[in-house]
Amino acid sequence: MTTPSPLIPEAEAEVEAMRSEDFDALDDILDDLRTRYDETPQWEFCEGFMAALICCRRPIPPAEYLPVLLGLDDDDTAEAGGEQNPAGSFADEAQHGRFMALWAKRWNEVATALNIPIERLDDERAYAPEVMDVRGGVASLSEAERAELGDADLPAFAQVWALGFMFAVENWPEEWEAPRDKKIARIHDEALDAIVALTEDDEDEPTLSALSEDGPPSVSAARLNTYGEALWAVYDLREIWRDIGPRVETVHRAPTPGRNDPCSCGSGKKYKKCCGALA
Repeated sequence: MTTPSPLIPEAEAEVEAMRSEDFDALDDILDDLRTRYDETPQWEFCEGFMAALICCRRPIPPAEYLPVLLGLDDDDTAEAGGEQNPAGSFADEAQHGRFMALWAKRWNEVATALNIPIERLDDERAYAPEVMDVRGGVASLSEAERAELGDADLPAFAQVWALGFMFAVENWPEEWEAPRDKKIARIHDEALDAIVALTEDDEDEPTLSALSEDGPPSVSAARLNTYGEALWAVYDLREIWRDIGPRVETVHRAPTPGRNDPCSCGSGKKYKKCCGALA
């Protein structure tokens, strides 16, 4: 299957915003993939993974990152024993195309937000990850419904998003090496540390509702502060690698032979009588 590459629009460009139905469609596709590959992640994890790719120093192509994220084969339809490989293959071309169209739409939306200079995270143009308040949702259930869930561990607010981000960092460590400039390297390391902090559990007493004013307390004030620091960190990382640009490979030239040395082309002639005469 051919995989369209997401665009990376300029800050001023208008992009189509994702709708709730778009995220529902992504969830449905991931649920279907999970029937064939049970390690298929939730969208929140994919959202963090995507944010890291957008911030990454090197533009990593879909053919390289989709197998890492979704456990897909190189062509997504590899056969094993005459049957479709169960390792996360899309059901068909239509499902693959729908997923990639929605992926590109969200990619462009996130990239545009991260390109825009902002002063406050409550700016309507700011990057707002699609995250779930699982603990808040469970707290809203009746006592009987909560009892049915048992003592299952519930992720902290934005924890899955941060895990997805760091999953991308860990899979391409060479693209996340600190810059040589000491000041920029410190900002880079502090930014990654801020996102790593969000991968930890929220063990403080919940006093606030993460996503609604009238919801039950589900997060601590410290957690929301950590979340905000992680979002600013994404902006810092995006700016660092946009300014520095992709790594440039060093070209090593072979030393030029002396005029009376044997020519390096293997002719047996002296350099001055062979390739040196053409230089």
